[in-house]
Amino acid sequence: MSDANTTALAKALSSAMGEIHQRGWCDGTGGNFSCVLSQQPLRLLMAPSGVHKGSVAPRDLIQVDGEGHVLSGQGKASAETALHLEIIKVCGAGAVLHTHSQAGTLLSQWAIDQAAGDGRGALELKSLEMLKGLEGVKTHDCSVFVPALANDQDLSALSSRANPLLADAPHGLLIAGHGLYAWGRNLGSAMRHLEILEFLLEQRWRQLLLAAITAR
Repeated sequence: MSDANTTALAKALSSAMGEIHQRGWCDGTGGNFSCVLSQQPLRLLMAPSGVHKGSVAPRDLIQVDGEGHVLSGQGKASAETALHLEIIKVCGAGAVLHTHSQAGTLLSQWAIDQAAGDGRGALELKSLEMLKGLEGVKTHDCSVFVPALANDQDLSALSSRANPLLADAPHGLLIAGHGLYAWGRNLGSAMRHLEILEFLLEQRWRQLLLAAITAR
């Protein structure tokens, strides 16, 4: 990618992170975000670990190789870079956006709690017009299942467990008590999928709350 294109992508990623923070989806130092700069060799543009994601300027972004090593920029790569790389490898993603919204954090844990106990589950989202915002979905009259995994500080192990679930995932993956990973062919596509999935997660949370109130 040319220097001009890299600069433009850095500005776009910085702007996207600011918007995501304003929407309350990555408070404090939460969340991590990446875009693919090149495939051969694989190089990512990312926010560094441990910084406030709502105030990362384009110049603050780092470049990371396919092994998660920092190639340029100040700061270190998030340990969760491993999962970004797995999603990019399996799904051909051009951008990966990881958020810590209230709905994503709550429902990711709930999906695991409802599952069989093997650390894997899925959250069903169905019968909502906004489903059509997900690439490949043509009608509201359907269900999609967002896979969920128990959290693990061993990101290599977590990425390995995620691998067989990613190809059929609806552009999103939940990590229990941790939130949502959303992705797309490019940053614009990933942002669209993130917005749609966060909307659907918020709806599911409210549906469960409404059902509990109605059942009293």
